[in-house]
Amino acid sequence: MSIGLPFLCDYGRNIHIGNNVSVNMNCTFVDCNRIEIGDWVLIASNVQIYTAAHPVELAQRQTPDWKPGDEAYFCRTFALPVCIGSGCWIGGGAILLPGVTVGSGTVIGAGSVMTRDIPSNCVAAGNSCRVLRRIHGEGSESQNGFLQQL
Repeated sequence: MSIGLPFLCDYGRNIHIGNNVSVNMNCTFVDCNRIEIGDWVLIASNVQIYTAAHPVELAQRQTPDWKPGDEAYFCRTFALPVCIGSGCWIGGGAILLPGVTVGSGTVIGAGSVMTRDIPSNCVAAGNSCRVLRRIHGEGSESQNGFLQQL
């Protein structure tokens, strides 16, 4: 495993990394919940993985009766896990939002914003990230053979 510096995270203890993983420089992992990274994963520079979020509705986001100096935080937060399957490549500057899963063998294009799950063995890109094509077709021997070695 290699992690390029600088590397920023909230806690570190919620990040679970498999074997033969490379995380390039300037990555940020907001690990308020579990971040699971499989084996043989490449994470390019400037990738951001977020598990923390806030409610969309203002009334749900604000802490009721909050005043400056209160012990409680002024707004409510929650966190959802992020999972990256084995054999993935996450392109430079990609952003993975709370609760998303990247299926094994998938490539996420540079600059993509993942707002929902992406299945295994795909190339996906965009904002919001969507599947562009399958890799070697469904059930390809070369792709599946590699993942079986993991």
